[in-house]
Amino acid sequence: MYSVLRLLAFLVPLGIMLLFPIFREMYWLALIFAALIGLSLSIIFLRRPLDDVSSGLAARRARRQRTTAAEQDAEVEDVANAALQPDDGDGPENHSAGR
Repeated sequence: MYSVLRLLAFLVPLGIMLLFPIFREMYWLALIFAALIGLSLSIIFLRRPLDDVSSGLAARRARRQRTTAAEQDAEVEDVANAALQPDDGDGPENHSAGR
């Protein structure tokens, strides 16, 4: 929703400016002004939707990091369990090719 509002804050002023003949000839000037107007409008009026989007992204990142931390914990446990297992000497790493 925030992205749509940002696009509208750019496209509506651009459309209005392109109605004037001077901006039809210098469309690049209309693009610059529309970008500045859209940026200003989004800073002034879209603060709350920006905060909502930012908090949603932060929550998603926190969930992803928790999953990663759980996976790291499981890996540490696997290494610790493997270190505590008794080595009976029958594994392939103890056999050499020359014997």
